[in-house]
Amino acid sequence: MKKPSTQIALGIAFGAGIGAAMGVFAGHMAVWLAVGIAIGVAIGNNLRGTRCAECDAVHKTHEAES
Repeated sequence: MKKPSTQIALGIAFGAGIGAAMGVFAGHMAVWLAVGIAIGVAIGNNLRGTRCAECDAVHKTHEAES
Protein backbone atom coordinates (compact mmCIF):
# COMPACT_ATOMS: atom_id res chain seq x y z
CA MET A 1 0.00 0.00 0.00
CA LYS A 2 1.27 3.48 -0.83
CA LYS A 3 1.78 6.21 1.72
CA PRO A 4 -1.32 8.34 2.33
CA SER A 5 0.53 11.52 1.30
CA THR A 6 1.43 9.95 -2.04
CA GLN A 7 -2.16 8.92 -2.64
CA ILE A 8 -3.47 12.38 -1.83
CA ALA A 9 -0.82 13.94 -4.09
CA LEU A 10 -1.89 11.68 -6.95
CA GLY A 11 -5.51 12.64 -6.32
CA ILE A 12 -4.61 16.33 -6.36
CA ALA A 13 -2.69 15.95 -9.61
CA PHE A 14 -5.55 14.03 -11.21
CA GLY A 15 -8.13 16.57 -9.97
CA ALA A 16 -6.02 19.54 -11.06
CA GLY A 17 -5.76 18.09 -14.55
CA ILE A 18 -9.48 17.59 -14.83
CA GLY A 19 -10.15 21.00 -13.28
CA ALA A 20 -7.79 22.70 -15.73
CA ALA A 21 -9.46 20.99 -18.66
CA MET A 22 -12.91 22.00 -17.43
CA GLY A 23 -11.65 25.54 -16.83
CA VAL A 24 -10.46 25.85 -20.42
CA PHE A 25 -13.82 24.66 -21.73
CA ALA A 26 -15.91 26.78 -19.35
CA GLY A 27 -13.71 29.87 -19.36
CA HIS A 28 -13.42 30.07 -15.56
CA MET A 29 -9.99 28.58 -14.95
CA ALA A 30 -9.58 29.53 -11.27
CA VAL A 31 -12.97 28.21 -10.21
CA TRP A 32 -12.67 24.89 -12.00
CA LEU A 33 -9.07 24.39 -10.91
CA ALA A 34 -10.12 24.84 -7.28
CA VAL A 35 -13.05 22.46 -7.73
CA GLY A 36 -10.79 19.92 -9.41
CA ILE A 37 -8.23 20.08 -6.60
CA ALA A 38 -10.95 19.65 -3.98
CA ILE A 39 -12.31 16.61 -5.79
CA GLY A 40 -8.77 15.28 -6.16
CA VAL A 41 -8.16 15.55 -2.41
CA ALA A 42 -11.37 13.62 -1.76
CA ILE A 43 -10.39 10.93 -4.28
CA GLY A 44 -6.88 10.66 -2.86
CA ASN A 45 -8.20 10.39 0.67
CA ASN A 46 -10.56 7.57 -0.34
CA LEU A 47 -7.78 5.58 -2.00
CA ARG A 48 -6.34 4.65 1.38
CA GLY A 49 -8.49 1.55 1.61
CA THR A 50 -7.94 -0.43 4.80
CA ARG A 51 -7.64 0.96 8.29
CA CYS A 52 -5.26 -0.08 11.02
CA ALA A 53 -6.47 -2.54 13.66
CA GLU A 54 -6.89 0.17 16.32
CA CYS A 55 -8.98 2.36 14.04
CA ASP A 56 -11.08 -0.61 13.00
CA ALA A 57 -11.83 -1.47 16.65
CA VAL A 58 -12.86 2.11 17.40
CA HIS A 59 -15.14 2.25 14.36
CA LYS A 60 -16.78 -1.04 15.34
CA THR A 61 -17.59 0.30 18.82
CA HIS A 62 -19.07 3.47 17.31
CA GLU A 63 -21.21 1.46 14.92
CA ALA A 64 -22.42 -0.74 17.77
CA GLU A 65 -23.47 2.30 19.83
CA SER A 66 -25.67 3.74 17.09
